Amino acid sequence: MGGGADVGRGGAGGGSEAVGGSGDRRGAAGVGRGDDRQGVGGRGAGIAGRGVECEAHVDAGVRRVWELVTDIELSVRFSEELRRVRWLGGASSPALGARFEGYNHNPMLGDWRTVSHVVDLSAPHTFAWAVVDPDGRFGDTAPDPTAPAATWRFTLTPDGDGTLVRYAVRFGSARSGLTLAVERFPDRAEAIVAGRLDALRASMARTLDGIKAIAEGPTVVAGPA
Repeated sequence: MGGGADVGRGGAGGGSEAVGGSGDRRGAAGVGRGDDRQGVGGRGAGIAGRGVECEAHVDAGVRRVWELVTDIELSVRFSEELRRVRWLGGASSPALGARFEGYNHNPMLGDWRTVSHVVDLSAPHTFAWAVVDPDGRFGDTAPDPTAPAATWRFTLTPDGDGTLVRYAVRFGSARSGLTLAVERFPDRAEAIVAGRLDALRASMARTLDGIKAIAEGPTVVAGPA
């Protein structure tokens, strides 16, 4: 599912998805809210705290949508970075403190791994996970889910006969591929962050469109063997 704050094309899994810019934009997946612009520079390169939220109305019940947003493998279908995911430590479904890892690829960054920690869970309404760099790929020597590279969140709210799905990411203080890019090209820092956020907005919208299509599609009922 959602990953760090890495630079490059958006991904729904171990990479990152978000959107930047000011003002609202409306697309197939609904509204994407821009980040709070704080300027880039200094410790953390002005990245921490920035992020985006997208939303979509889905013509399906909350519990049906919950099944989809808590399936960590679903995002692999819509991500340009995430290649595969798996639960760790014997977990097989979301629970507070449960962990899952994502394997990612980006043409600019190559391959890397993330570990996500479930930090908020209230079925069938809220699912959030914090992403860390367990291998120090981007220079984080002490990965800590309380100070992650990013925190991702799905929030589901009944909306008439359907469900309002909010999908959000907020960058944290840990180092990431985005940090490396900003440090390498400090004179282009704001453009780099804005570009990453725009790519993430598009990727998040793709994921929401995919969830909507699956949830609103025909339900397959297995017949007798």
